[in-house]
Amino acid sequence: MIKGSCHCGQVRWTFDGDPGAATACNCTVCRRYGALWIYDWEGERITTSGNTSRYTRPPHEIGFHFCPDCGCVTWWRGMNPHPDGRRRIAVNVRMSEPDSVAHLPIDHFEGLVAFEDLPRDGRCVADMWF
Repeated sequence: MIKGSCHCGQVRWTFDGDPGAATACNCTVCRRYGALWIYDWEGERITTSGNTSRYTRPPHEIGFHFCPDCGCVTWWRGMNPHPDGRRRIAVNVRMSEPDSVAHLPIDHFEGLVAFEDLPRDGRCVADMWF
C-alpha cells in the first residue's frame, strides 16, 4: 500500500495495489502544482481522508483538492461520472515518502495542447524529485 499526506498531516490518502506508473502532465494546472499523479476510480483502490478545500478547473471537469492549512495539493477528482457511473480520481505521489514510489516509471501526458500520451523516456519518480 502506498500512503501520502500533506505537510501538516491533516489530509491523507492511500493507494492499495500497484499503480503501474505515475503521470507528469504539462497542463496549465499540473505544471504549476508540480504534481505526479497515480490514478484509479473513487471508492476502489484509493481512499482519502481529511477536510480539503477545492479548486475546480474550468470548465468544471476536475476538482483539485488541497489542505486548507498547509496548502499541499493532495488529489484531484473528476466532477462528472463516466458512463459506467464511476468517477476518476488521482492522488499526488509527491505527498508520499520517496522510497515508497521512487521505482514507479513516469508517463508523460501532453495536457496543454494535444491532450495525448507521450512516449516514456526511461525516467522514474526518483528522477523527478529534483
